[in-house]
Amino acid sequence: MYSASVPQVSKILANMRSWLQKAEAHAEARKFDVNTLLSARLAPDMFPLVQQFQSACDSAKFLAARLGGKTPPRDADTETSFEELRARIDKTLAFLETVTEADFKDASSRLIQMSYLPENKRMEAPVYLNQQVLPNFYFHAAMAYAILRKNGVDVGKTDFLGAVPLVDV
Repeated sequence: MYSASVPQVSKILANMRSWLQKAEAHAEARKFDVNTLLSARLAPDMFPLVQQFQSACDSAKFLAARLGGKTPPRDADTETSFEELRARIDKTLAFLETVTEADFKDASSRLIQMSYLPENKRMEAPVYLNQQVLPNFYFHAAMAYAILRKNGVDVGKTDFLGAVPLVDV
């Protein structure tokens, strides 16, 4: 469960960090305040860019904490700049680095409590990982990517996926 989750969300968060740099370069070239993008959204009833980044970070840290038996860091969701979003990503990545494969030893047997579930209901860890938290993480990452792309930031599929390790044959 560890190798299918923590390294993957860490990689995408690092990629998301690079999207911030591309957005800043885009804003500088077109002479506008990059922080105006924080309120951009794809549709009126969807989260704005800032909340997409916050939600991706939250999904990643809660995944690692719930399955790794750790306490996640608390975040106030008060970011108002790209600099603060970068710090949020860095804080999340630093937390993910504290979670090891050994922490996931008993992960598959954990029962996960979610605030929206009835008090007497839990999710089995594999269901939580595969049907809840990973899809949620990738959804928010994809929405952040799409908002930036819609606003002219030069990001492409390789910016989303990042480098894929290859082996010689």
